[in-house]
Amino acid sequence: MAAATMMPYFGQQMSSKTELVPDWTSQEVSTGTTIMAVEYDGGVVIGADSRTTTGAYIANRVTDKLTPIHDRIFCCRSGSAADTQAIADVVTYQLGFHSIELDEPPLVETAANLFRASCYKYREELTAGILVAGWDRRKGGQVYCVPIGGMLVRQPVSVGGSGSSYIYGFMDSNYKLSMTKDQCLELTASALSLAMERDGSSGGVVRLASISEEGVERRVLLGDQLPKFSTH
Repeated sequence: MAAATMMPYFGQQMSSKTELVPDWTSQEVSTGTTIMAVEYDGGVVIGADSRTTTGAYIANRVTDKLTPIHDRIFCCRSGSAADTQAIADVVTYQLGFHSIELDEPPLVETAANLFRASCYKYREELTAGILVAGWDRRKGGQVYCVPIGGMLVRQPVSVGGSGSSYIYGFMDSNYKLSMTKDQCLELTASALSLAMERDGSSGGVVRLASISEEGVERRVLLGDQLPKFSTH
């Protein structure tokens, strides 16, 4: 009788072993993220955190989410890491071919429309929110937002990713038209740092880049260099 009463308990223990497997092993790798881009007179400033997650597990602490598409055109990626990397690779190829055909550097708007086309065509399969930013001779510095679903809109400043919901009020209070390059860099670093403090899916370091006629200037702010907002 003692053995009989133990059997159900033994079976219950065996079945519960599957619950010991961490949930992140079956989760999609996500750049649960904060990304940002700002136009200034003569160029754009872009920035992103560097945390990549699979569920609650941090898969990469120092991801580079600022992806070059052409010499003076970058994209900031949020959503599924695999989806956004694949789209960026496709657009990089298409834009490079387009530039060879024209025998001149491509327009930022062209790059944004290529992202829009892919994101809209595969909107049921992809999870990708993209900010396209860069400089060209026709319109100068430009920022385009391509959210999940494939819409396209140009904005003077745009934020995206899971951490963006924490900083809309901060942006409303601190963003002004006609800001200088240095002011845009400071604003971007502060906004990303604030989002990283509040959003569990954002963190790591802050990667910044300024894009203008002179080229691309990149920098990294490590954890001890970030602006502080809380006292803990």
